[in-house]
Amino acid sequence: HQGRAAEHLLFNLIAKPGHIIPSNTHFDTTRGNIEAAGAEAVDLPVAEGKIPSLDHPFKGNMDLDAQEALLREKRDSVPAVMMTITNNAGGGQPASLENIRAAAQIAQHYRKPFFIDGCRFAENAWFIKLREPGQQDRSIKTIIHDIFEVADGMTMSAKKDAFANIGGWLALRDDALAERARTLLIQTEGFPTYGGLAGRDLDAIAQGLSEIIDEDYLRYRVRTNAYIAERLDAMGVPVVKPAGGHAVFVDARAFLPHIPPLEYPGQALACALYEMGGIRGCEIGTVMFGRKPDGSEEPARMDLVRLAMPRRVYTQSHADYIVEVFEDLAASKDQLRGLKIVKEPPMMRHFTSEFEPL
Repeated sequence: HQGRAAEHLLFNLIAKPGHIIPSNTHFDTTRGNIEAAGAEAVDLPVAEGKIPSLDHPFKGNMDLDAQEALLREKRDSVPAVMMTITNNAGGGQPASLENIRAAAQIAQHYRKPFFIDGCRFAENAWFIKLREPGQQDRSIKTIIHDIFEVADGMTMSAKKDAFANIGGWLALRDDALAERARTLLIQTEGFPTYGGLAGRDLDAIAQGLSEIIDEDYLRYRVRTNAYIAERLDAMGVPVVKPAGGHAVFVDARAFLPHIPPLEYPGQALACALYEMGGIRGCEIGTVMFGRKPDGSEEPARMDLVRLAMPRRVYTQSHADYIVEVFEDLAASKDQLRGLKIVKEPPMMRHFTSEFEPL
């Protein structure tokens, strides 16, 4: 019924305690499903991707040297290598085709399957076309083909780059692994021909896959985010640069330096945006990634607030309204307080935790 069900299937089949699964950056449910299987999710983003204010064309790239070193030193503990496109937790940033191919080649050298979390594959392909040398005259469809040609499988949330309201899939080249996945699927989601979805949703996914590669749509989609990011940057609101494909990411840690990371500046900003302007954003920071499997807590690498843009919904006036709310918020931001968690579940706490202001 959605992408995390595909992740649940995959990691139940390939991961176990003691395993390590590297990625450019795992997103929240991916990390949660890996940890639920007893394995460790390891992020290996390039150095440029760790600096929100740095403008770099492919901040979603894998650190290839780190990937090589991990596979060389921990080869027997690594069941697979993952690649997330675009890199959601890193600010919606793309990976280059060159980097995707190189990461796949390293995995192949060590005889490890290479899986792609392809939730925003079309937006990633658009950035490749725009920014990567030699790709400008190629079609989006051809670039997408090249991306997945090097993969042994993929997980997908069809709620992203398949234009659907629901759904997802797990695609595998290994027939034996696929058969095991089908058996497990029946226990949890449904028969392989529908996977828990209604027929109308399957139709929507099929139609969405043809519409998502339309270059006019992708151009408008990416430009909407860039416009908002440019306006916020001009007024001094720190944002992840360059703008991501599906969202604008605000650097809450830099915007609210008086709130320590363990008092959750991202969550504080997300709440303030909703209270002041009815803007519903999402913290991607210490609430989402700070709690470790052993129960300890530490600040995430970044504290961001994601403003994910609805597709084919927002107009120019919506974009300008977001900017206007930030103008009002910036004037009183020093009065915002951090938060404390008063209730949290043992895993993936950001979905259902409850907070109080400090």
